Amino acid sequence: MPTLPWTTPNTPPARVEAHVFASRFETRTLWGALKFFARTPVIWRQVGRAPGAYGATLKAAPLRRTFWTLSVWESPKALRDFSVTAPHAGISASLRGQMKDSTFLTWKASTDELPLHWKDVLSRFQ
Repeated sequence: MPTLPWTTPNTPPARVEAHVFASRFETRTLWGALKFFARTPVIWRQVGRAPGAYGATLKAAPLRRTFWTLSVWESPKALRDFSVTAPHAGISASLRGQMKDSTFLTWKASTDELPLHWKDVLSRFQ
């Protein structure tokens, strides 16, 4: 299962509450999974320059047509600004028809807890 390593676009201040966003996507077909996977590098570059992004990673199980994203932001506004900006906004819209199921979770965490660990994150989806 390929996993992109935790990246820290902006060094977060110590002992500050941050906004965590996690998602699980399942595509309808393997073709949809391929499309999702092919567009990942573009979004990954965008995260790397996004104002307010404290960290991000992605876990992929393309043959199971399932992807999980995890990102940490300085605020819900920083996440929202990222999500409605190109290229993310356009790519999300173009992939919407490929999705069989999508789940989104948010919670608060201290920046002292970063990076978050996949084991803890995946347990929240169950």
